[in-house]
Amino acid sequence: MSQMLALVILVSILFIGDIVAVRTKAWVPSIFVCAVLFLVGYWTFFPKDIVSVAGVPPVVATMMMYLLITNMGTLLSLKELKNQWKTIVIALSGILGIIVILLTVGSLMFGFKTVVVAIPPLVGGVVSALIMSEGAKEAGLVSLSVFAIVIYVMQGFAGYPLTSIVLKKEGKRLLSQYRSGKLEITEQEIAASETAAASVSGKMELKLFKNLPEKYNTDFFKFLRLAVTAYLAYLVSTLAAPYVSISPFVLCLLFGVIASSIGFLEKQVLQKANGFGFALLALMLFIFDGLKQATPGMMLQIIYPLIGTIVLGVIGMYIFSFIAGKVLKVSKEMAFAVSLTALYGFPADYIITNEVVKSLTDDEKEREVLLSRMLPPMLVGGFVTVTIVSVILAGIFVGFLK
Repeated sequence: MSQMLALVILVSILFIGDIVAVRTKAWVPSIFVCAVLFLVGYWTFFPKDIVSVAGVPPVVATMMMYLLITNMGTLLSLKELKNQWKTIVIALSGILGIIVILLTVGSLMFGFKTVVVAIPPLVGGVVSALIMSEGAKEAGLVSLSVFAIVIYVMQGFAGYPLTSIVLKKEGKRLLSQYRSGKLEITEQEIAASETAAASVSGKMELKLFKNLPEKYNTDFFKFLRLAVTAYLAYLVSTLAAPYVSISPFVLCLLFGVIASSIGFLEKQVLQKANGFGFALLALMLFIFDGLKQATPGMMLQIIYPLIGTIVLGVIGMYIFSFIAGKVLKVSKEMAFAVSLTALYGFPADYIITNEVVKSLTDDEKEREVLLSRMLPPMLVGGFVTVTIVSVILAGIFVGFLK
């Protein structure tokens, strides 16, 4: 198979996944569709090295991980996180619930290493799934390497409908209070929801380069600063290795936050350098490359722990988020919805919240009221769980496989 034919086939699969997700309003996740098509391909006519043939060998995927995680760090808005401190506590409580239930009940049912591999992808996205998949592969745990990817592919099926159900209950409760005059929404709260929705595209001043003419801030200069930041994270990880083991990817996240805070990097610098789409393309192809080891027998073998870990994880989320919500005086529905963002993150949290609000009322003012109360915590919850905590957890948990 030629390189370009391989690339056309693989990108076509990703596009088909997008089409299905758009047509079903994300109820059928694109990654699920892509995973099924990849499995069918590997079980029929795909060469096992089709991703490498297409031009994405492991070394390229690793480079993209460094750039993408550092870029993720630039999204952190300290002001928004400060305003939504209750949301952060609830989101972390939900993750704690997953960890506690799976490490206790889950370990007894499925084994310690299985739940160790399951937890980071269950509370995160593509990056944490890839870290755990590669860690399991290096430890010689082939079936668990595939398991990490399948968890990532399937978790949305639990998260989407449950979130929609609890958000509808929360929305009806808020609407009832608003219509009876018990709930007042200020213009500041409405503005906060708009700010939260637009926070990922906010402009960050380059304080360290404020005298640099804009014409010199080229795409390559953006890539250079991003690469330097990622390299510093790698360097610190290497220098610390004799004393303490710290994942370079966790440090990339931290260094991204620092670099954007001091004005060395813009927010979403990879998008502004016109490289985000390609980086994500390469990483997604590499993720699905892990499915080449999955035989039909192996897939049947991991169905039981797959369903079991997701169910136990959701139960843990509910129990711990309910307790946190009770203490912080947040409704159990909103608390559970916030914790569920760990199963999908952005942009699904934004899409689901908007779809729910549109289904509850046709009145524009009422929609503003609902969004002002529901959207900011959903966005912050998804950012904290998927973007930050899952990468940190993956960096810690991968060490348990050695």
